[in-house]
Amino acid sequence: MKKYRFLTVFLLLLALTAALAAPACASEPITIDAAAAILVDADYNEVLYELNADERRPPASITKVMTGLLTVEAIDRGELDMDTRVTLQDDLYTGIGEGGSTQGLKAGEILTVQDLLYCALLPSANEACNALATAVAGSIPAFVEQMNQRSAALGMTNTHFVNTHGYHDDAHYTTARDIAKMCAEAMKHPDFREIVSSVRYDVPETNLHAARELHDTNALVSNFRTGRADLLYRYAVGIKTGSTPEAGSCLASAAEKNDRLMIAVVLGSQDYRKSDTNSFSESKKLLEYGFNSFSRKELLSPIDPIDTVPVKYCAQQDYVTVQASQGLEATLPNDLDPALFQRRIELPEDLEAPIEKGQVLGTISISYEGKDYGSADLIATTALERSQLVFILDNLQALFSRLWVKILLLVVILLLLLLVMRRMVFGPSRRKRYNTPRTYSSSYRGRKR
Repeated sequence: MKKYRFLTVFLLLLALTAALAAPACASEPITIDAAAAILVDADYNEVLYELNADERRPPASITKVMTGLLTVEAIDRGELDMDTRVTLQDDLYTGIGEGGSTQGLKAGEILTVQDLLYCALLPSANEACNALATAVAGSIPAFVEQMNQRSAALGMTNTHFVNTHGYHDDAHYTTARDIAKMCAEAMKHPDFREIVSSVRYDVPETNLHAARELHDTNALVSNFRTGRADLLYRYAVGIKTGSTPEAGSCLASAAEKNDRLMIAVVLGSQDYRKSDTNSFSESKKLLEYGFNSFSRKELLSPIDPIDTVPVKYCAQQDYVTVQASQGLEATLPNDLDPALFQRRIELPEDLEAPIEKGQVLGTISISYEGKDYGSADLIATTALERSQLVFILDNLQALFSRLWVKILLLVVILLLLLLVMRRMVFGPSRRKRYNTPRTYSSSYRGRKR
């Protein structure tokens, strides 16, 4: 008895040890030290993590992503190109107060659009943004108007820009969610992506300045400014830093791993010089969380049968099978089983032939814990022809199944029975009377004519 008791205790201790040694669930929520944050699977525009993602906050120099986006879009339209030479105007330092980051550009200096983009997006030169604004839209106010128009078109519903560079202004704000939308659009452009993923860039000597050596301020891409190798992230491909006393330390970042693109936005975090939990470390944590804890999973197959619907007036079969018109997928935590998702199927109770193959017959919606993951049409997998004979017989059967028809038939039958019975009762006597031969009196027969 003691032997078995000892074995039971041993097994319990072994199980407890294994449980404590087991790694944490891959999709276990993480904690991000920031005022607001978001993580997006950029390939499918799916949010994997969010923290105060719709809270309006100053974006600081992340604003420059929109400036770069409008510039590369103007290049795509053929309005200018990377080699277009721009003469800097007197309004170069508009809206830039004390302490704003610059590259010492001067009015009258001539640079290419490419040089200005690198100045704006790598070392975060504010005046380069104003120069690009004038080159693209003719003036800074016209360009800012374009920034707000473009943000509205991208669905950035909580964003308002008042300058091209992000120097603090109370009326200049956005959200983590809106920034993610802006960054996802910008990263679709190869020129933009190449710039924000660059470690360094050399601006050639200009008419007013010696050659400049530019380095990326994003510590995930370059440690030139921070000197910290631990903040580097080998999968990082951009995007833009931002920092003001009002905004705190901010970073919009992107990383690509195994052909998957993740975008993380961290706003109102700590300065890397003052805290180990800063915009770079928290962004790196978010990106790793996305790659390691989530994967693409099928929620709905476009080839598997979903349900059947009864069909009338068909000689082939009395039902039709339906399947989804398209498949549905989602980026989900690795340990979340798609079988747990709820399916809402909407189909008619029955159908009438003819039915065409691929005909839309209903819909299916997929959800989990109140979150909608998409829907698809339900279509017929086969064609079913109408049989006229089955149609007639079916309608006759339906007709004779009605109560009033049954009553009417019963009345008719009863009437017929009454007629038959009446004929059986009264019929023979009448025939006898009518068939009796006539007899005539003798007086008649003897009357002379």
